[in-house]
Amino acid sequence: MKYLIPLFALFVFLAACSQEAPEAGSGQPESLEAKRALLKEKQVQLKGLTAEIAQLEKDIAQLDPGAGEKARRLVTTAPVERTDFQHFVEIQGSVKADDFVEATSEMAGRILRLTVKEGDNVRAGQLIAELDLEQLKKQIAEVEKSLELANTVYERQKRLWDQNIGSEIQFLEARNGKERLEKSLETLQFQLTKSKVYAPASGVAERVILQAGELAMPGAPIVQILNPRQLKVVAAVPETYLRAVNRGERVKVSFPALATEQEARVTLIGTSIDPSNRTFEVEADIQSQNGLLKPNLLAVMFIKDDEQKDVVAIPLEMVQQEVSGKDFVYIKEEGEDGAFAKKVYVRTGQTFNGNVVIREGLQGGEELIIDGARGLAENEPIRVQNGGEQIGQNG
Repeated sequence: MKYLIPLFALFVFLAACSQEAPEAGSGQPESLEAKRALLKEKQVQLKGLTAEIAQLEKDIAQLDPGAGEKARRLVTTAPVERTDFQHFVEIQGSVKADDFVEATSEMAGRILRLTVKEGDNVRAGQLIAELDLEQLKKQIAEVEKSLELANTVYERQKRLWDQNIGSEIQFLEARNGKERLEKSLETLQFQLTKSKVYAPASGVAERVILQAGELAMPGAPIVQILNPRQLKVVAAVPETYLRAVNRGERVKVSFPALATEQEARVTLIGTSIDPSNRTFEVEADIQSQNGLLKPNLLAVMFIKDDEQKDVVAIPLEMVQQEVSGKDFVYIKEEGEDGAFAKKVYVRTGQTFNGNVVIREGLQGGEELIIDGARGLAENEPIRVQNGGEQIGQNG
């Protein structure tokens, strides 16, 4: 039955046109005025046919009440609500280690033994490496031998000085030589304790730089240790958002590779603008999430740069556009013959997360047509299948 009305209308229209159409070979009017006259005539005929079709539909609906309902376009609707809309700017950043230390040697020496491998858990104070300081041991033996002689000389000079024999300068030189060698021995023995390198902090051995048998130099790293529980996200934010972010506020951070996100607190805002790209640095502390987060992992920081109170926001995909460029949506309206689609022109605002702010056209409370909105015509009869979920929430 739903195909009967269009087919009947097409038959009536073709029949009318065939009666008025010029005979074969007669051709169409060639002059502009004749063409305009013919167009006006056809428009009048079309208007009359449209009225006849409408009357026929009405008559059929009275004779068969179910036919008109079946012919209506099936749609779903959802109520439009006013809500608070928040807009966030997405800034790409990366994960950095806030506690990244290096185990280094204070003495030069060949590494005899390395006690950790990459990936091992390390605690603060744990032995990392032992160095070969044989040369230092020989120096200590040499100083000890010289100290024996210095002690003997000092004791003899002291006995003579106590008996008022000899000069005072000889006694002072003997005592000074003895004390100087004692200090040298103490320094060498302290340096000998540096043959063992210990972890300065707890964490994970992220990188082993030197291996057993290689020469370690003072201050040169042997093992890099990462504390995976102390991580941060660092992002370069354009200077246009300088007022949008504040120290101590909470921001959302997502990690595309892990498909996860978490809230983080801004701990540092750069004090200068990078002249090369006009950005400033923002840091936010994050949780390690059981070791899944790694340094240099790609992250996205969401910074709220705008918030609008009590506005209408709808799904962006619901906004259609005419050839002229005007935006519009369809809402459900009730008429004498039932529900129909009403075209409403709108002016849009900011968009985020699939939603768009409607500045003009909707006030809230309307029934927005969701499924079936594409392909609708102005004032087309519709049949609502079920009410959709409430829309207008900013995700």
